[in-house]
Amino acid sequence: MNRFLTDLMSILVAFPVVLPVLLISYFALNLPLVASVALSIAGGALSYCLSSVYFSSRFLKKHGLTRKEYQYIKKNISEAKPKIWRVQKALISVRHISSFKQRKDMIKMIRKIYSLTKKEPKRFYQAEQFYYSHLDSATELAEKYVFLSQQPRKNRELELSLAETRKTLKELTKTIEKDLYNVIADDIDNLNFELDVAKQTIKTRKETQVIDESRRLK
Repeated sequence: MNRFLTDLMSILVAFPVVLPVLLISYFALNLPLVASVALSIAGGALSYCLSSVYFSSRFLKKHGLTRKEYQYIKKNISEAKPKIWRVQKALISVRHISSFKQRKDMIKMIRKIYSLTKKEPKRFYQAEQFYYSHLDSATELAEKYVFLSQQPRKNRELELSLAETRKTLKELTKTIEKDLYNVIADDIDNLNFELDVAKQTIKTRKETQVIDESRRLK
C-alpha cells in the first residue's frame, strides 16, 4: 500500500540532512567528532520520522481514510495475500480441461480485486464480501477439490463430489465477478457520465454547425 514509496521518500528527505548537520556540528560548533556523528544521525532520524508522518498523512488524506481505517484495511489485505497464493496454486494444479477457462478467469478476477484494493485502499469497502467470505470459500473448495482429485481410486460418490465442487466453483466465479463489478462500479458510473457529456457536446456542436450553415446559405 505504497509503504515502500513512503519509506523511500522519507529516506530521500532524511539523507541530505545528515551531512550538513555533521559539518556544522564539527566545524562550526567545534563539537567532538563522535558527538557530531551522533547529532547528524539523530538529525537524519528525526527528518525521516517527520517526513514519514507527513507522507503517510498525505496518503491517508488523498484516499479519505483515517489512520485506524487504513490499518484495518491493510491488515485484511495482508491476510488475503497468502490465501490468494493458495487458491491460485490449487486452481492451476486442477487437471480438468473443460473448466480451465473458468479457473483462469477466477484467478484473474481475484488478483484484480486484490491489486485494486491494495492500490486504492478505500475500494476495500466495496469488496468486503470478497475478503470476508468469498475468498475463503474459493480457497477451501479449490484445495479440497485438488486433494480429492489426486486420490488414486475414485468411486461414484467421489466423482459426484468432484462434479458438485466444480459446479460450486463455477457459481463462485460468477459471485467473484460481481465482487469485481462492485469494486469498479463508481468508475463505470463516472465513465458513463463522461460519455453522456461527450455525446451532448458533440450533439450541440453539430446543431451549431447546422445553424451556422443555414445562416450562410441565407
